[in-house]
Amino acid sequence: MTNVTPPSDSTAAPERSARTGFAQNRLERHSEGREHAESVAALRASPEAVTFVLAGEVPILKSGSVSLNTRFSMAEAADLGATGESIFLGTLDGVPLFTTQLPRDAAGVVEGRPHLQAVDLRSIATQGLIPADELGPLGEAKAILHWHTRHRFCANCGAPTRVEASGWRRICDQCGAQHFPRTDPVVIMLAVRGERCLLGRQPRFATNMYSCLAGFVEPGETIEDAVRREIKEEAGLAVGRVRYLASQPWPFPASLMIGCLAEGLHEAITIDQHELEDARWFTREEVALMLADTHPQGLGTPKPFAIAHHLIRAFVNEGEGF
Repeated sequence: MTNVTPPSDSTAAPERSARTGFAQNRLERHSEGREHAESVAALRASPEAVTFVLAGEVPILKSGSVSLNTRFSMAEAADLGATGESIFLGTLDGVPLFTTQLPRDAAGVVEGRPHLQAVDLRSIATQGLIPADELGPLGEAKAILHWHTRHRFCANCGAPTRVEASGWRRICDQCGAQHFPRTDPVVIMLAVRGERCLLGRQPRFATNMYSCLAGFVEPGETIEDAVRREIKEEAGLAVGRVRYLASQPWPFPASLMIGCLAEGLHEAITIDQHELEDARWFTREEVALMLADTHPQGLGTPKPFAIAHHLIRAFVNEGEGF
């Protein structure tokens, strides 16, 4: 793994997925080189090498001249107590990039260090605290560290596991089982019938916010069948055609949101009160007011970093539907 030059074509991807938060990720992953421990060690020892630092699952940020800085030198990370696993993410514009998890809580890390801040990833994304092309790799870092934290022991025999492949595999020396980072597929969908779409809200949502319905894909399901099942379960609505629109990496904790449009076959809905606080049909015109934060009742939609925002906007502004 000697080639760490950045790709020559930096043209932004045209698909809808690229508009979502965490989707801009220009990392050269060098997946073919993860098995070469000596090469990765040389990259880690490079004076250019940098690392994200997370205390548990909370990123630690440095004050910068323009915006908050996500990158620490290896020496700076060591000064913060980073003595554990350091995962090789890849290179970004030729710079070797790692992620490191501190054993201490976030408050203990930033105490007495006024140039540091501990900010949860959701707040970083919603408030735009770091450049967009840093957000994707940082989300990836959080997701991979979350997986490592919860896979210290073998799911097959219960023995401790150890890190291999520069942090992209754990192996059990007791039974030989290999464990790889997982991404959980989640369908998120906007049901549409003519000029109206179905939005719902859960009790945990921000006040007055309505969003798309969503749920995990179950074993043995296609994406389309998962969309139909989730809408039927949550809103009692039968669905016909299903179309894919976009996807989004979602590091809460480690999912891939698969965004779809779904054809509602009737208008009657029956809300599952265990899943939803409310659900109802909205016209394009009403949802346009919600997107613009001018709805007379103060109703709103998710912010642009969330894929739900872009599914709703595709219906309102781009005429997507059935």
